Amino acid sequence: MDNTPAPPDDLEYRNGPGTRVTYRARQRRTDHTVWLRLALHLPAFLLSSAVVLAVALALDSLLGVPVWLPVALWAASGGLAFHRPTEVLLARHVLHLHRPVPTELTRLAPVWREVTARAGVDGSRYELWVEDSDELNALAAAGHIVAVTRRALRDLPTSRLAAVLAHELGHHTSGHSWSGMLGWWYAMPGRLVWRGLARMKPRMIRTARGASGMALCVLTVLTCYLAFTTLKATYGLPLLLFVLPYLTAAVGRRAELRADVHAARLGFGRPLARSLHERLTEQSAAPGLAARLLSHHPDHRTRLHHLQRYL
Repeated sequence: MDNTPAPPDDLEYRNGPGTRVTYRARQRRTDHTVWLRLALHLPAFLLSSAVVLAVALALDSLLGVPVWLPVALWAASGGLAFHRPTEVLLARHVLHLHRPVPTELTRLAPVWREVTARAGVDGSRYELWVEDSDELNALAAAGHIVAVTRRALRDLPTSRLAAVLAHELGHHTSGHSWSGMLGWWYAMPGRLVWRGLARMKPRMIRTARGASGMALCVLTVLTCYLAFTTLKATYGLPLLLFVLPYLTAAVGRRAELRADVHAARLGFGRPLARSLHERLTEQSAAPGLAARLLSHHPDHRTRLHHLQRYL
């Protein structure tokens, strides 16, 4: 383990059986990135609400199902995102994770116990998973999922593995994971409709190519008129949709930096910085400006710069 002492707080720990660990009264909190992320998911939530309402109206007219029932069920379904059996299905079938085998758990569990002990967090509240990947990576998802890749578990020294886990724990204790999960969950109906329209796009293009020039001209004028009318009625707010991906990525980068700070305050700043420095030297070329602006992770130089004050 890294020899850097834990910051002075209400935490006492010794790595071993019979250890006395003081848990913090508040296991989780929320920072400003949580509320910003939820606010940026609002357009997707409104689109999904419109889709659900349309389905509810169709069910009412066809089967006599009350309109409020599908809407209420969908609104309450967000709680499933933190339901343990639902999280297991998410981990296995969406994130493609697996439970640690005994040899993996022998390495992972003691490191996780030490990280959570330093943080004053009950580590048994979380589920440890492993991703079959040859990348050095880890993730925190939903309300209780913490996963590392097979390569990270195999190749990282213990102190660096602890730093990675402390980073992911920071996402959970700061609320980044549950807010991202809620945004993803409630945007699902709108996302499904968008994918359906994307699949119809080639057919629409073929139909447009077969249409006459006059029909295309009329369709273009009608589309422009509807777009202008919509923008005028909404004071140009739909134009913000083009900026949302950049704003969402910026909030994601900020959340990553705050998770780095969480790991550093637990005493894992130096091993985390060493890992970032190695990945920086292995990087073949710096990404372009557009790629950096759309990335939810800050570049390694930026992360190292923000870690300096904690080293």
